[in-house]
Amino acid sequence: MQRRDFLKYSAALGVASALPLWSRSLLAAQRPALPIPALLSADAQNHIQLTVQTGTSTFAGKLATTWGYNGSLLGPAIQLRQGKTVNVSIRNALAEETTVHWHGLEVPGDVDGGPQGVIKPGDSRTVSFTPDQPASTCWFHPHQHGKTGHQVAMGLAGLLLIEDDNSRKLRLPQQWGIDDIPVIMQDKRFAADGQIDYQLDVMSAAVGWFGDTLLTNGAIYPQHAAPRGWLRLRLLNGCNARSLTVAASDNRPLYVIASDGGLLNSPVKVSELAMLPGERFEVLVETRDNKVFDLVTLPVQQIGMTVAPFDKPYPLLRIQPVVVTASGTLPDTLATLPGLPALEGLTQRTLQLSMDPMLDMMGMQALQQKYGDAAMAGMGMHHGNMSHGQMQMNHDGMNHGDMGQMNHGNGEMEFHSANRINGKAFDMQVPAFAAQKETWERWVISGEGDMMLHPFHIHGTQFRILSENGKPPAAHRAGWKDIVSVEGAKSEVLVRFAHDAPKEYAYMAHCHLLEHEDTGMMLGFTV
Repeated sequence: MQRRDFLKYSAALGVASALPLWSRSLLAAQRPALPIPALLSADAQNHIQLTVQTGTSTFAGKLATTWGYNGSLLGPAIQLRQGKTVNVSIRNALAEETTVHWHGLEVPGDVDGGPQGVIKPGDSRTVSFTPDQPASTCWFHPHQHGKTGHQVAMGLAGLLLIEDDNSRKLRLPQQWGIDDIPVIMQDKRFAADGQIDYQLDVMSAAVGWFGDTLLTNGAIYPQHAAPRGWLRLRLLNGCNARSLTVAASDNRPLYVIASDGGLLNSPVKVSELAMLPGERFEVLVETRDNKVFDLVTLPVQQIGMTVAPFDKPYPLLRIQPVVVTASGTLPDTLATLPGLPALEGLTQRTLQLSMDPMLDMMGMQALQQKYGDAAMAGMGMHHGNMSHGQMQMNHDGMNHGDMGQMNHGNGEMEFHSANRINGKAFDMQVPAFAAQKETWERWVISGEGDMMLHPFHIHGTQFRILSENGKPPAAHRAGWKDIVSVEGAKSEVLVRFAHDAPKEYAYMAHCHLLEHEDTGMMLGFTV
């Protein structure tokens, strides 16, 4: 497109004026090509090598230190085959401990990569597992307790692609990097010197760490030349805390074909797709009309997430169709999901999510002071049971005797254990309960009394949502999932575990807003 047409097009979207100045200046330049992660398959000995390492990446002309798997930023897309054992050797070349969690995989606790699976600097760990679940798009990332948010923010994330016989028979787009493309979305904040600016403080412990720049596969607003026909997008919200609502700039429909844990029964047509941190969806979009369009994220009603430039549609990826014709199709039927089991007599567990009221108040106060009322995302003058007047309290004038365990003794808040489940912050040494293998359980995850959004993730399983915030799940959220939305209400899921998880390697259940996880909103359980 000509520059004047491009600017006119962007202005019509309301996007250009919302971009940071340094990003707006790029509008006149050629868009960078969408980076495509390399496909990494097991060798003849069923072996895969991963190295967790440091590197450098360039954002808006400035060099930043970043971390990646087998590279400077993000990681490869690891190909797995249902029923085929793989051995993964992980070498930690960082200067600090890390773990590698296989998010979405149903594997035993001792290879799940939770906070107990620590790899010390300079050490290696080899894990072996056999994925025995349907075709799906999962991902891997660190799970180092207290540092997950920082390590993901530095760039550690990669995709896991599981294939099965059914998925190979379907005529879905499957030319990697051509008509089958990954879209890893992450927001970042950069300091004046160009380095990634991460803090775990009172504000981020309350609302999460969020940035003012959105990266797609590690690039700022790239473009992809797509063949005409059906284009498959494997979407991952890899943000620490930001929810996204993905749409096409020209309102063309998105056809959701898969959620976290695999294919749906049949495609679900949507005009926009809300995605929680950690969630994946696969969508097909038609490009037969040869028209250029953008994938954008729309403003969301989440505390802290409507700060400019995200108060307007924000571009993720430009799609530029080319003359080549694509070969994939959109099938009417995708997979056969089993019916839900009878609910009578199932073990029921209730997990109550909460934030210490002092952290809630002080976090909201810090947020307002930094960003103003716009950051409250439509919460009005109240947040939970806290009035606007209370939020304006002068922290220096507080009665510190009322802060209880939230006071270090030097007047600073101890926020590292201020987020809790069933009144307790995470304790790695004490699993909360034991689940029975191969037995359905009904879990009620409650955010009642807490107005924050909690994307809740359970390790070692793909579950089915019975209700989400008191309502039946949307059609595209009724398949296999490993994250459920909990926001001021109760959500119910049916879970079942196929593998053992001993006390030494308990599974985790936690909020996937990473700063909530790092400050206590997590529990371990055995199977």
